[in-house]
Amino acid sequence: MQTTKLGCAAFCVLALGAVSTAQAEPLKIRGSWVAPVANWASIWLEKKDLAVHFGQSYVFESSRYAGTPPMITAMANNELEIGDLAYSTLPIAIENAGMDDLRVVADEFQDGAPGYRADDFQVLGDGPIQKVEDLKGKVIATNAAGSGVDVASRAMLRKHGLEANRDYTIVEAPFPGMRAMLAEKKVDIIPTVLPFALDPELKKIAHPLFSITDAIGVSQFAMWAMRKPFIDKNRAAIVDFMEDTMRIERWYLDPKNHDEVAQIASRITKQPPERFGWLFTKSDYYRNPDMRPDLDALQKNVDMTKDLGFVKASFDVKAHSDLSLIEEAAKRLK
Repeated sequence: MQTTKLGCAAFCVLALGAVSTAQAEPLKIRGSWVAPVANWASIWLEKKDLAVHFGQSYVFESSRYAGTPPMITAMANNELEIGDLAYSTLPIAIENAGMDDLRVVADEFQDGAPGYRADDFQVLGDGPIQKVEDLKGKVIATNAAGSGVDVASRAMLRKHGLEANRDYTIVEAPFPGMRAMLAEKKVDIIPTVLPFALDPELKKIAHPLFSITDAIGVSQFAMWAMRKPFIDKNRAAIVDFMEDTMRIERWYLDPKNHDEVAQIASRITKQPPERFGWLFTKSDYYRNPDMRPDLDALQKNVDMTKDLGFVKASFDVKAHSDLSLIEEAAKRLK
C-alpha cells in the first residue's frame, strides 16, 4: 500500500512537471508575406537579435503567399496567426468567409500617403496602350483575384466604363514573373509593386499608365490582422511580440542603418545592394513607426470594395480593430 502511495505521488509530481513545461512553451506566432522586403514578415527574422522576448514568451515563423486571398483560408484553418491582409481581402474574409472575429492589429504600409510612393500599373512603352480606354478587349495581369492591386485596377477601369469579363480578361501571375509576361505580350498591363517596380529591365520596356492612388486614393493598403479568440487567449505574449516588432521596424526605418538594410535586402532578393537606395525612404511606402494603421482610409477602402461587388455589405472598421496591442507596446519603448 505504501509503495502504491509513493508511486501515485511520484506520478503526480511528474504530471505536474509536464503541465508546467507545457505551459512554459513559447507561443508560436505564424506570420505571412507576399512581396520580399516590402512586407515586414519577410525581413523580421533577419533582425531577431533585437527581439528581446523571442524564444521566451513566443517564437515567430513566416511564410510566403502568392497573394493575400490565400491567407484567408490559412487563417480559417488555424494555419496562420497573422494575416498580412490587403484592404480588399479584409472585407472578403469578414463578410464572405464569415470570419467576424478578425481584428486589424497593426499597420503594414500605406500606399499613396502624401510624399511617399504610390504603386502603379505599367504598359509597354512602344505598345498601343496610351490611355485606360485602350484596355478594352485586352488582358490585365493580377497576382490574385480580390487582392489589393486587383481591386484597384478594376476600380480604375470601371471609372472609364470598362468591366471585368465583359470588356477585358484578367489572368493571375506571380509578381516576379510579370515583367516577362508583359515583354512577351502575354498580358497588356501589369501591376508593379516594390521591389519589382524598380527592376532596371522593366524600366527599359515599360512606363506607368495609372497609379493605385489615381484609382482609389490613399489606401491602408496592407495591415496585420489576427483573430480575437487568439488575441484574448495570448494577449501578454502578443504584446511582447509587438514590442519586439516595433523595435525591429524602427531599426529598419532609421536612416543610419540604411547600408546594413540594403545588404539584408540584397541577400533576400539576390539583387545588388546598390539597387535599394529607395528602401525605407520617401521613395518607399509610408510605414507608421508606431505601427498604427490609418483606419479612416481603410474605411473608405472597405466601402469601395463593397461598391465594386466583392462583398455584399460594408462594416465599421473600428469595430473590427484592436489597437491596444500596439499601444501597449509603444508605451514600453518610450
